[in-house]
Amino acid sequence: MWKKEDGKPQGAPEISTAPAGAPTTPSPISSQIRETPREVPVSPKAAACISQGIKIKGEVTGSEDLFVDGQVDGKLNLTNGSLTIGPNGFVKADVTAREVIVRGKVEGKVSGRDKVQLWSTGQVTGEVQTDRLAIEDGAMLRGKVEAGKLPGKSGESQAASAASASAGKSSGPISLNSGTAAN
Repeated sequence: MWKKEDGKPQGAPEISTAPAGAPTTPSPISSQIRETPREVPVSPKAAACISQGIKIKGEVTGSEDLFVDGQVDGKLNLTNGSLTIGPNGFVKADVTAREVIVRGKVEGKVSGRDKVQLWSTGQVTGEVQTDRLAIEDGAMLRGKVEAGKLPGKSGESQAASAASASAGKSSGPISLNSGTAAN
């Protein structure tokens, strides 16, 4: 009896997805699996990564999320992305992102449009500017801090409470929303 497999050219390997002992009749699903995909699917939530041992000098820009566990000297600008500096990360740069999470070390100006988080292992030396600031026990922050919404952009009652919260307690312009910490 003639088999379809006998008509294959010599040297062409057959890839079977069926378990051993199962009949090897081609099906539409198995023929799709045999084809090599041209593009590898990537999760939309996957962040780009600068891993430990990688050192970048210069400007890094983008609009996606970025995880830095290596070293970056220069400038980091993520317009709509979240930047996470890992526990082994060292960034000596001006940083601008929608959200900044610091678990490693940062030297320079940190601007988080929505939020800046300093984890217990995080160290920032420089200027921090954000709407919301969260600092865990053990984190180190040295420099100027501007946290909270600008009085001109928010309601009068919020501006008055922010001004009273920062009056007489700090040397710089610090205003805090409820649920944030400073000092």
